[in-house]
Amino acid sequence: MKFTRKNIFNTLFVILLLVIVFIPDAKAFLLKGLMEIGFYSPKVEEQNKETVNLTGIKFSNLKGDVIDLGDLKGKVVFLNFWATWCPPCRAEMPSINKLYTQFKNDPNVVFIFADADGDLLKSNKYMADREFELPVYKVESAVPKQIFEDSLPTTIIFDKEGRISFKHEGIANYANKKFTEFLNKLKAAR
Repeated sequence: MKFTRKNIFNTLFVILLLVIVFIPDAKAFLLKGLMEIGFYSPKVEEQNKETVNLTGIKFSNLKGDVIDLGDLKGKVVFLNFWATWCPPCRAEMPSINKLYTQFKNDPNVVFIFADADGDLLKSNKYMADREFELPVYKVESAVPKQIFEDSLPTTIIFDKEGRISFKHEGIANYANKKFTEFLNKLKAAR
């Protein structure tokens, strides 16, 4: 085989594709770059507000604290299902962390990052290694299909009445002005 420019280019292209396919951080890096140039912006217009009985849907953290979604009525809830091995989840985490830092001291907004694998030691280490402040939980009860159907990542926003105001399956950039305004609008609603 001759080493021509075309052969070298094709070989490098195949190697790049293999790296992106088999190394989650490489794929996450590519997706994050696409997010930063404007792809994957969540649509935050009013959605049909679906009512779901949230009582009994529970999550626990590493300390053993348990949150029941039914007890969070009167608060806006940002719920994200993710996993450490999921490249789209890894790609959207910096944007979610940025959003979280804007609202972390707001008592009217609650963030729950549900590790789909339920391995709190691994997921907390992942967050610490990347210096993310996101509160990680594992699912402790059955979750209705209206909320989560196994697609990672999935993000759901509940309004203060416990209704689904936003649901997005797949990667999204949550660190944008429109999404911050959307959360503030939900928070201000009576």
